[in-house]
Amino acid sequence: MNQTHAQPGQSRYYVLAILTLVYAFNHIDRQVLVILLEPIREDLKLEDWHLGLLSGLGFAAVYSTVGIPVAIWADRGVRRDIVALSLGFWSFMTVLSGFAQTYWHLLLARMGVGLGEAGGTPPATSMIADLYPPSQRATALGVYTLGIGLGILAGFPLGGYVYELYGWRAAFFVAGAPGLVLALVVWLTVREPERGQSEARVDTARPSIKQTFAFMLGQPAFLWLLAGCMMICVSANAFLAWTSPLLIRTYSAGVGEVSLALGLLVGGLGGLGAVLIGLVCDRLSRKDLRWRPWIILASAIVALPFAWGFLNAGSLQNAYLFNIVPSFIGLVYASIAYTAAQELVGVKMRAVASAFTLFCLTLLGIGGGPTLVGFLSSAFASDGPAVSLRRALEFMLLFNLGSVLCLFMSSITYRRDAARAANC
Repeated sequence: MNQTHAQPGQSRYYVLAILTLVYAFNHIDRQVLVILLEPIREDLKLEDWHLGLLSGLGFAAVYSTVGIPVAIWADRGVRRDIVALSLGFWSFMTVLSGFAQTYWHLLLARMGVGLGEAGGTPPATSMIADLYPPSQRATALGVYTLGIGLGILAGFPLGGYVYELYGWRAAFFVAGAPGLVLALVVWLTVREPERGQSEARVDTARPSIKQTFAFMLGQPAFLWLLAGCMMICVSANAFLAWTSPLLIRTYSAGVGEVSLALGLLVGGLGGLGAVLIGLVCDRLSRKDLRWRPWIILASAIVALPFAWGFLNAGSLQNAYLFNIVPSFIGLVYASIAYTAAQELVGVKMRAVASAFTLFCLTLLGIGGGPTLVGFLSSAFASDGPAVSLRRALEFMLLFNLGSVLCLFMSSITYRRDAARAANC
């Protein structure tokens, strides 16, 4: 299929809006499971380690592994087509999740969702980098990251509402079906941007995979920032997956009540924070690029006491109040991590760099965080389901502390490494 080229102006806003909507569907299909973990546990008679694998490593192992070859394809093929095909596949597998009759059926279906979603972010972030220059890139990727918030904002209440009316299986049907339609919209209406157009760098040389990885591994700022973001991602996804079960077990809250509150907090407030902090990051970074890692570092420090307060709140209302600050700043690490993956490598390396970032964040963050909490909670089971889960989540805050050192190390060479990538 022939490529058509998006021109600067209104078309780039349309492409960004559609890609953000696709990313929202990515997280609707992913997060609808999270809000249903407790009903699924009770219905299928599962333990917490089962849920940890279901929401964590079972999904993430496929998602992260397939992302690398898809990114290689994206650096050479039509990215718009890859996004449309991936969206259609993961939406179909979400619908299929609703037909699961056993834990293993559901696990296989969620692995299928991971297989499809692996083709979403690498080509999308590469397209956005070609449409928006460096001075606007963190803002644009902050808007794209808003898809996480929108997905949670829609997926949590949707899952809770449909569950209350029709059961957990029906929630997967309702979450997955609209994505099949959106896949056609992407394929028919989105135009493929010219590579490097935002920086007037439309070169034809394509580095080999070996050259791409050699360049990335020679960028200390990229590696340290990625390590810091991985640690935050482990903690953030552990809380994202297990907050709903924790509140239900600790305060005897209903699924519908928790889903709406967390949708507004984590999704609505988190999405708003990603965009606003992205704007601030772009403005500060025009003077000093080190603000990229510094912004995430500051967010990790600020979140810690509020996260601890959330885990030890004396009431459901206080738990929601403590969760306001972590929710507002909780998504910023993702948008800045993808910004770094675009500006710390060469133009023709961007989809692979994005996929490598996605691989690390997914396998260790999305895969490791929920899975580790599930096993820890099962190990502490003698304390009771609520206390054991709280103790497991308290342990995850150590990852936030570790991220601070990594992000500081990234700031030391960030400006030098960005200049090296600009000349690549």
